[in-house]
Amino acid sequence: MQHLAFALVAALLVVATLLPITRMRQWWVRGLDFPRVQITTCILATLLWYGVWSRFGDPPSPLWVLALLACLGWQLSWIWPYSEMHAQEVLSATPSERHRCPSLRVVTSNVLMDNRDADRLLEHVRREAPHILVALESDRWWQEQLDELDDYPHRIASPLDNRYGMHVYSRLPLHSPTIDFLVDDDIPSMGAFVELEDGTRVRLHVIHPTPPAPGENPRSTERDVELLILAQRLEDCADPTIVTGDLNDVAWSATTQLFRHRSGLLDPRVGRGMFNTFHAWHWYLRWPLDHTFVSGHFRVLDVRRLPSIGSDHFPVLFDLALGRARELDSHPDSEDVDHELEAETMETPVAEQADRPSLRVAALGTA
Repeated sequence: MQHLAFALVAALLVVATLLPITRMRQWWVRGLDFPRVQITTCILATLLWYGVWSRFGDPPSPLWVLALLACLGWQLSWIWPYSEMHAQEVLSATPSERHRCPSLRVVTSNVLMDNRDADRLLEHVRREAPHILVALESDRWWQEQLDELDDYPHRIASPLDNRYGMHVYSRLPLHSPTIDFLVDDDIPSMGAFVELEDGTRVRLHVIHPTPPAPGENPRSTERDVELLILAQRLEDCADPTIVTGDLNDVAWSATTQLFRHRSGLLDPRVGRGMFNTFHAWHWYLRWPLDHTFVSGHFRVLDVRRLPSIGSDHFPVLFDLALGRARELDSHPDSEDVDHELEAETMETPVAEQADRPSLRVAALGTA
């Protein structure tokens, strides 16, 4: 009986490792991209089980150990870059850069539309004093609460009651603000040029695609297409650029890697940690869903996950210094693009329908 139990556990871990390698877009397959740390922990526990068993009894076939070790190596290859032992992809600002380079401090927070505790987020904003606050899942009620931020006169607002509302509040001037509907008329994204204190303009994009999940989308196609459309728009962009938001995808998935390679953007978390933002209520089920990617113009001053605001997501803070663009050895290269996955994504009916002019000029609110 114990042999059967061990074989079932090992087989489940092998299947959970192998399924995400496939091109299947079903939510229950793509969802296995998320808990790679948890799957890795379960593999280690199962190997420990085997080790204790082999010491005191007649263990199952060692072939299971070989299979589990292969799975362990595969899982670690995805999450290893988000270890502090890995080389940093976006370098930390030097002392001289900290003093002479303009900075851009961004707090991104999925507030959870049903959450009615706005005070904690407002406290974070007043304490951390970011230049820009990005609020996701924000409806009319949240807009009324956040409108109290008198120090943030420059605003883009798209309050919605479908869990895809979006707001940008800025202490710095915003130029050419837009609300764009890349895939679905009910799912906005935002763009603007942020004017820094020295007059430099930074391209900002905010995105919140739908997740592959029951009750949302049975497949990941909508999310994947939205990310890739934005990546293709940014591919030849020479401006300092920041993309932030809840991507409903983990940092290490094939889809996010494709987005980064096509857009050429960098991940400040590589070499610094995972900064898991979801799920705030369950410590054992957490992974990085809220992201900020940057062009090679930026250096890192600070990256922090902020305390809970009552949402199922933690807010996250990225403090960045703007310098001259420079090439890094680890820079995502368009030559590394998974062209097969890209072609499969952009040949779907969702992509064909989304391939249309959809840019809408947003009203720039001022306090």
